[in-house]
Amino acid sequence: MAIKRYRLKSLTGALWLVIGCTPFKTALSAELPPQGAQGIDAASKSIEILSFNESKSASPWSLSVEAIALKRSNNSVNQPLISTLPGTSTFGETLNAPTTEAFNSNQFQQGAAVGPKFTLEYLGDSGYGFELSYFNVLNWNATNTVGPANPGNWYIMKAPGFWQTQDFAYQGMTWGSTTSLYSAEANATLKASDSFTFLAGFRWFQINDNLVGSLTPADQNTPLWKTGGCAPAGSTQEQIAQVVLNTTLSQTTQACASGIGIAGYPPFWSTSTRNNLFGLQLGVQGKLFEIGRLSFGGLVKAGVFNNRATQSDWVSMKKTMYSSSATTDHVAYAGEGILHLKYLITDGISIKMGYQLLWLDRMALAPGQIPYVYSGSNPTSLTATGVNVGSNILFQGGTVGLQYSF
Repeated sequence: MAIKRYRLKSLTGALWLVIGCTPFKTALSAELPPQGAQGIDAASKSIEILSFNESKSASPWSLSVEAIALKRSNNSVNQPLISTLPGTSTFGETLNAPTTEAFNSNQFQQGAAVGPKFTLEYLGDSGYGFELSYFNVLNWNATNTVGPANPGNWYIMKAPGFWQTQDFAYQGMTWGSTTSLYSAEANATLKASDSFTFLAGFRWFQINDNLVGSLTPADQNTPLWKTGGCAPAGSTQEQIAQVVLNTTLSQTTQACASGIGIAGYPPFWSTSTRNNLFGLQLGVQGKLFEIGRLSFGGLVKAGVFNNRATQSDWVSMKKTMYSSSATTDHVAYAGEGILHLKYLITDGISIKMGYQLLWLDRMALAPGQIPYVYSGSNPTSLTATGVNVGSNILFQGGTVGLQYSF
């Protein structure tokens, strides 16, 4: 009985020594039977794993630096940009003659663009914390050109009070689109459990969208035939007005194509929109599973914003540029979803990979402003009649980077 009591006390003492002073482990285990030594080894390993897990959660601060690659996945504005008409039609007929649509704004394919993303997080022992995050992705670009064709066609763009054709038969019509996105947010967080964290905060978005229409290649000579400054050889002054109204595309390669040489004209149409969104959002972040150093989680956010939207326009009429703009305030909505996979490389550094989706509704996009711009020819003027904020936009893509905990 005395021996059994001695062994029990020794085992208890050994466990306490393992916890408090591991160098005594070898000496104590030598005095115990094999089963007792194995028990100490198992307890020691459990304590080491516990200490490793505690070291992961003991760091209140974390900083993430990532690259974000997003694709603009939809073009919600249905606006005809280029229509065609057979070249046998006269220039005057291009204003009202039925045309065939050749290119629509919803056909732009802007692809993907890459930008930086930074996130700073703090979580206190009480479960309360905060996070700051910023990212931008710039210059989603797309360009489309229609023409020239043989036999020649008229390429036509129409807007309220305005229509544009190419100036010469060697030209096509080109439209380009560029979009940029900025996001910054500050959120308060509450860790409800090991698996769920709730957040609420303030967020800002800025969406810039640009649309430019031009003739390709640019004019090599002044198109006097459009203003009555020239006529086919042999005509009289009395015939000039009639000839201008009945000029056909083929005649633009003859006498009326001559004139003063120029270096080119600016685009015939440019529209830019800026959406500044300020508002509040709510969200929840969850850890779906964790296996050793590997963890997988997700995040969902939704918010309501005030969108201060502005459109600015520059239009060429008779080769003179006119400008106009308009601004409005309107409610807008945003939703975001993120899935992320994280692997702990060391106690303080993790590698992160993820998928991100961002949807914005009630946006002012550049193609949607064309029906809201009126061009008056007598007198020549340009008026922005409002801002169309009825569009939506979707971004999705991947992220990869590092997280440092300290």
